[in-house]
Amino acid sequence: MLDPMIDAHSEPLCQINRNSTPTYWYTGYCPYSGELLRLPRTQAVEEIARDLMVELAGDERYAREGKMYGVLLVQTSTGEYSSIKAFSGLLNSEAVVDGWVPRIPGRDRVAVNEAATLKDLARMKQELIDLDRFSNGEAIASANASLPPTTERSQYQLLSAQFVDRIKQLSIEHRQRKAFRQQQRELYKSNLSDLELTAALNQLVAQSCQDGRERDRLKQERDAILHPLKAILDQTDDRIRTLKQQRKIISRQLQEQMHNAYQLMNFLGTSSSLRELMPAGIPTGTGDCCAPKLLHYAASQGLRPVAMAEFWWGVGDGGSGERGDGETGRLGENKQKIQGEFYGACVERCQPLMGFMLAGLSSERVDLGLSIIYEDEYLIAVDKPGGLLSVPGRTIDLQDSVLTRLRQLYPEIYTVHRLDRDTSGILLLARNKLTYRHLSQQFEARQIHKVYEAILGGVVDIEQGSINLPLWGDPLDRPRQKVDFNLGKPSLTKFQVIGQTDGYTRVDFIPVTGRTHQLRVHSADAQGLGMTILGDRLYGCQANVKRLHLHARELSFTHPHTLERISLQIQCPF
Repeated sequence: MLDPMIDAHSEPLCQINRNSTPTYWYTGYCPYSGELLRLPRTQAVEEIARDLMVELAGDERYAREGKMYGVLLVQTSTGEYSSIKAFSGLLNSEAVVDGWVPRIPGRDRVAVNEAATLKDLARMKQELIDLDRFSNGEAIASANASLPPTTERSQYQLLSAQFVDRIKQLSIEHRQRKAFRQQQRELYKSNLSDLELTAALNQLVAQSCQDGRERDRLKQERDAILHPLKAILDQTDDRIRTLKQQRKIISRQLQEQMHNAYQLMNFLGTSSSLRELMPAGIPTGTGDCCAPKLLHYAASQGLRPVAMAEFWWGVGDGGSGERGDGETGRLGENKQKIQGEFYGACVERCQPLMGFMLAGLSSERVDLGLSIIYEDEYLIAVDKPGGLLSVPGRTIDLQDSVLTRLRQLYPEIYTVHRLDRDTSGILLLARNKLTYRHLSQQFEARQIHKVYEAILGGVVDIEQGSINLPLWGDPLDRPRQKVDFNLGKPSLTKFQVIGQTDGYTRVDFIPVTGRTHQLRVHSADAQGLGMTILGDRLYGCQANVKRLHLHARELSFTHPHTLERISLQIQCPF
């Protein structure tokens, strides 16, 4: 009997395969084997998702709240293609809706405690609202009947400011009186007899004492009015802080109970709790997103995932609420969600679970004809063979490149730098825009160390040195570059001779700047080393060799996310 959650699809296998071009990859490292596992989003599953969008658009209930929806294209045990669908969180306050994948099992075991806890949290929230309204929204004006009704906190601030002004004004008056009394003393000393002087000075002292009493009365009035208000506000603030801390503790305890109760299954048949899978901390809402719900259901029902797609539908921007944009990387921004747009795995809640949930799926790789020397979820480095472009050219015959090939596995990938077509060696690429920006900044700041190994068609008579020659690309002589002290951009290369054999010199080039053909021109130009790199026919080499003898051997940089210093090195092939 067909599972009621499954929508059967009548498209033949050839139709599914024809629409199987990946547009995005869900990826994760298997916790058992360490392999990078992948599940694609394809054109076929996007078409199924768009059919679901049409269904959602026809029912106004789905437009009331913005959320992520997902579909998973699966193959049943009989080989038929079907799909299942899920929503993130609750749908119109309901966790279980006919025809949709249910929430991951385990939450029901804490349902009674969850209901009681949520009731306590709601009570605390209402008390916080009442306290805030009491101190900031509906305060009493009884402290001074002449004042208009206002909030207690603003009333306290207003009265406090008024007393500050009154005390300041009184101080000014007292200083003026004091100065006048000082003048009177000098006058009295000059014009009065001793008996008269004593009486006059006593009168001045009495005036000074009267000023002091006036100041004390004003401060007593201030304290009598402000202290009761301050005591009420302090008591209210203490209660607000206590309630917030209690809510935080209770919420955390509830989350921990639910995270321990949630049991996710992968395609090896292994189950683990959220707490076991994310021991460092679990963001609120983890386990309720589409992707884990779909993958868990498929694994528990013996369905083989073929492709998955998630999209945003309904009102709300999604920026500060349900999830982050999985296609911007770990440090990616929470961008405003667009209805009907497809999105990748959310960074905080779903991506950390992917490796476990995909475990058991086939990890067969497409043969790209590239040797991958480093790979993680943020970047990838390959050993580019000589004769292959780094990026595709403008014409149809120049489309084969490292970037083109890697996009078969990673639709979202960016070249951080380039190697000439005939140069072999380490080429670094970023797997999201944020990583691309960080690495590009390191290249621009000259914080990435590169070493190229080359064979020159002659003997270099100095061991090491620097070549500082500005380079310019003549638009009428593309792609050649040349030294030009008027139009050229500053270009600096350091070099070190590492061997000489049969009239050839093997050198290490360390480019400080990164101009087009920099090493080739600095080597060939008479003002540089005055000899071409072996096989560089563009700059005059006539030797009968099959390749350009220039190889990007070493590359070191700071990882944009782990901040570790990564040093890559591969053997020179010539």
